[in-house]
Amino acid sequence: MKLTPLADRVIIKPAPAEEKTVGGIIIPDTAKEKPLKGTVLAVGNGTKDEEMLLKEGDNVLYGKYSGTEVELEGEKYLIMHQKDVLAIIE
Repeated sequence: MKLTPLADRVIIKPAPAEEKTVGGIIIPDTAKEKPLKGTVLAVGNGTKDEEMLLKEGDNVLYGKYSGTEVELEGEKYLIMHQKDVLAIIE
């Protein structure tokens, strides 16, 4: 299945959450901090008011509660507006 974002939306593959240990105790997945960076997999065409600045392959930072999480074929993705992306990591 292929996802194609519309208008000014982008599809982002979140970076995996870093596994942390505290005094030898491994923190479970449910308690891990949600990653705030990821890779842009697809971009929409933009709108007449907003030109798409992001492109496929960009590594980006986004807001903690940005986007809508979707799961396809066992993989998790985020779909969000370009304006919800805070920065491009170079």
